[in-house]
Amino acid sequence: MPGKIRTAQSVSLDTPASEQPHLHNRWHPEIPSIASVKAGESVKIECLDWTGGQIGNNDSAQDVRDVDLTKVHYLTGPFDIEGSEPGDLLVVRITDIQPFDHSPWGFTGIFARENGGGFLDRHYPKAAKAIWDFDGIYCSSRHIPGVRFAGLIHPGILGCAPSAELLAEWNRRESELISTCARTHPDQIVAQPPLETNAHAGKATGELGARIAREGARTIPGRPEHGGNVDINNISRGSTTYLPVHVPGAKFSVGDLHFSQGDGEISFCGAIEMAGVITIKFDLIKNGMRDRAIKSPVFKPGDVAQLFGPSRYLTFEGFSVDETGKQHFLDATVAYRQACLRAIEYLKQFGPQPLSSCCAARSVADSSRPAPSLGYSGEQAYLLLSCAPIRGSIAGIVDIPNACTTLGLPMDIFEFDISVEAARVTRALGACPTAS
Repeated sequence: MPGKIRTAQSVSLDTPASEQPHLHNRWHPEIPSIASVKAGESVKIECLDWTGGQIGNNDSAQDVRDVDLTKVHYLTGPFDIEGSEPGDLLVVRITDIQPFDHSPWGFTGIFARENGGGFLDRHYPKAAKAIWDFDGIYCSSRHIPGVRFAGLIHPGILGCAPSAELLAEWNRRESELISTCARTHPDQIVAQPPLETNAHAGKATGELGARIAREGARTIPGRPEHGGNVDINNISRGSTTYLPVHVPGAKFSVGDLHFSQGDGEISFCGAIEMAGVITIKFDLIKNGMRDRAIKSPVFKPGDVAQLFGPSRYLTFEGFSVDETGKQHFLDATVAYRQACLRAIEYLKQFGPQPLSSCCAARSVADSSRPAPSLGYSGEQAYLLLSCAPIRGSIAGIVDIPNACTTLGLPMDIFEFDISVEAARVTRALGACPTAS
């Protein structure tokens, strides 16, 4: 009979993350491994939320406004996978993910524009927050009433350590981007270079810890060679991910657990962030990078998914013409932003009387006319699109000049009918905490 699955690493919700040597918040090949796992073994790995406990279960958004982003993400690891060598593929089979029994809640945030921002920060520049309570596989929020749905729980981050050469390449190309965009995007942060402030190198101390802080890559972006912060909600229970190995032992790390997330995680802190435990079975494919021609992560989704039929999505289209009327060339980012804004405006303006055709044709940014209200504020709708199981896709990327994207909003997560044909009824749906 199979034995009990061991916990390869525990974490503490009471000890500051920076004082826990089995956590780290930078990518570097010399961060010391905290434990080893055999190929073929299943283990449980405990994780803090990505901020390391900076956000509280309360009705204030001040903690989201003031979050210290020099500290994130706190990952558990790295773990040596016995027998793994550069050129192998590490097989990561997720068999379960759960919030802690003693902490059955999570949070979604809109970061202040001057502190992290998000996909729609020019439209929603102030910090806001929603707390979600977990009831088994379901979640609901006192800050966004009227919705309840099952979570597709997944890690936002899993990856193997880079080699010294790969780390140098990351830093080179991202530094080059920063230099280039200093001229073309002078008011925009386009990359996060190494930063010594609040770097946590796990068990590394002294000169080694200082060097890791100077050189270590930030965990904020995903990268093509190892995955990292990809925020793919289908890498959930039952999924299998194949990760390229770049250093002996692989040095695997995981964290940033999400109870649920919509495609794009548009508010940046846009999933339902949580602390919890993930169960993983590890295997190896020797020389898999060469033999399978795989240089970037590949995954197979699991058998767990939210069950919404195709006709149960209300789908919004977005094109690469922004809200000011400016034409962009095949810009899928602009197009998806427009789809998001149209979905938000629909939820805000879903009121007791239909909009006239002349008003319906106005830009989504036009707020000169009082609109009937479904009851959701723009911040509530923005938070909801970030963490609910929306489905985003690129519908067309070849028809010049406009890329076309879609955002599918599952209607069945609402406790009332939000369809276009539904009678318009004004509802009082409270508010989420915001910070000035």
